[in-house]
Amino acid sequence: RYITNMSLVPEGQEFQHILRVLNTNIDGRNKIVYALTSIRGVGRRFANLVCKKANVDITKRAGELTKDEIDKVVTVLQHPTQFKIPVWFLNRQKDYTTGQNKQLIGNQLSSSLREDLQRLKKIRAHRGLRHYWHLRVRGQHTKTTGRSGRTVGVSLRKK
Repeated sequence: RYITNMSLVPEGQEFQHILRVLNTNIDGRNKIVYALTSIRGVGRRFANLVCKKANVDITKRAGELTKDEIDKVVTVLQHPTQFKIPVWFLNRQKDYTTGQNKQLIGNQLSSSLREDLQRLKKIRAHRGLRHYWHLRVRGQHTKTTGRSGRTVGVSLRKK
């Protein structure tokens, strides 16, 4: 990737170069859709949909947003089903413990992933064991690939 020149900061408006949203620093110079993707658990398509549901202009830079617009985006991110975002768009459908459909963001995502792996290891499931042994989990071939960190090749014996 290469870094493009950002547009000039508009004069006469309050412009924030760094925003703090959901415990994440967001670069204010990026467009709002791409700036939201720096939050863990928010991709480009979800960020685009959130901006449209929050009635935020997607051509604006993140630093140009007002406090009300930022609050509206945060509420849509935290409660997407209340704003009629479809269930198939969410990243945690039918949660194992609660059975709810939700969008996990930031620390929630990493903690739920860790809990899932702990549960799989605890019940000695095949996936959990593969994670425990640091092997490929999804059925990939491992005979010749993924040997980093292990010895490779044939050791020669001295005569």
